[in-house]
Amino acid sequence: MVPPWPPFAIRVGLVTPLDAGGTRFERDALVEVDDHGRLARVEPWSSASSPASVDDLRPLFVLPGLVDLHAHLPQLPNAGLGQGLDLLTWLERYIFPLERAFDRRAAEHLAPHAFRAFAAAGTTTVVLYGAVYEASIDAAFTAAEAHGIRAVIGKVMMDRLRYDPALRDAEVLEASLRQTRDLIERWHGRDGGRLQYAVTPRFAVSCSEELLRESAALAAATGTYWQTHLSEDRGEIAEVRRLFPAALDYTDVYERAGGLGARSLFAHAIHLGDRELGRLVETGSRVAHCPASNLFLASGAMDLARYRDAGLCVGLGSDIAGGPDLSLFGVMRAGAYTQSGLRSMLGAQGAPLTPQDWLRIGSLEGARALGLERTIGSVQVGKEADLILVDPEVTMPIPGLRDDQPDGALDDLLSRLIFRTQRDMIRAAWVRGRRLDAAPPARSHVDA
Repeated sequence: MVPPWPPFAIRVGLVTPLDAGGTRFERDALVEVDDHGRLARVEPWSSASSPASVDDLRPLFVLPGLVDLHAHLPQLPNAGLGQGLDLLTWLERYIFPLERAFDRRAAEHLAPHAFRAFAAAGTTTVVLYGAVYEASIDAAFTAAEAHGIRAVIGKVMMDRLRYDPALRDAEVLEASLRQTRDLIERWHGRDGGRLQYAVTPRFAVSCSEELLRESAALAAATGTYWQTHLSEDRGEIAEVRRLFPAALDYTDVYERAGGLGARSLFAHAIHLGDRELGRLVETGSRVAHCPASNLFLASGAMDLARYRDAGLCVGLGSDIAGGPDLSLFGVMRAGAYTQSGLRSMLGAQGAPLTPQDWLRIGSLEGARALGLERTIGSVQVGKEADLILVDPEVTMPIPGLRDDQPDGALDDLLSRLIFRTQRDMIRAAWVRGRRLDAAPPARSHVDA
């Protein structure tokens, strides 16, 4: 039986990145979770003293829960629509109409389904943009609190290129800051830090200098995250250059506002010059790499090896609905294809990323991007038990075919999870040792 809550002990395969580097691979391990949802023992079964009660889940494997650093909750219903449009056209045609309608009622309806879908995809931590409406963010947090997922959520802030007609232009900045402060007070740090807030100016195109500056100051004063988009699309970059002519480049727009730093998370960051990359590294800023979205919207291809060689902290984001799928294993696949294309067609340098690298980026590096690497991101004693249970056998190319090689390579197993991702390969997900509801709705019709 898959245990629903702590304490529990399971006999299972194990794959996890390690804080000190490398990957631990055990085909037969004991993983024990204590009353508080922390990992108490992670040992080879052959050398472990057997606990009084243990659930044998072999041949399944435990991995760390995946960390999705960038997704848009209101956009989920339009995932897969608008392929090939440029970013700004796609926003106007497919996204702003959805967000304009994302009030409390819409959020109350969609959010519980969304969190179950994230869990079913193996995501146990998610960083979300909402819409501009305060009440819808309350509803999203309420749903996350009830579900059990680890979530960072923010109300989108925009004082130009905006879609909310209820406020006059002169009222938008003050109202957005006031609502954000109220949301921080209600939700940031809730349930022992499982729920956190991100101050969320959408991107420079939709924000005045004052909004960027005031939002960054608010995040610094309250200890929250600060998230926005950076250098996603060449048309967007040109528009930022027009709107902020005094800035050296796109990154400088945010630096002048006080927005760079270890609690700042930038989505995309595809087209960075050397100066920009250097400033992100020097300030300890973090980046969410969204390769599936970047391919879907033809935004560009991040030279991830260059960024990693420079020391930039990079995790993964699904970027729903720019990305068409919630699965971070699918995002890893898109990232691997992107890096292969850069190497083979454009001569990009740097060591190719292995399946182990992709798992680390999707789990432990995502945790590090949030400053949570001591809490989650790997299956190691003392960390909270944010775990997923996977069935590698369903990734075989022919149903019923078994992988009977007892000494099969770790990279082979991970390669199948990434390149042969199946919807039913995630058998369970836990946060703090509590199993998350990942059941689909009774009917597939789930509109916002």
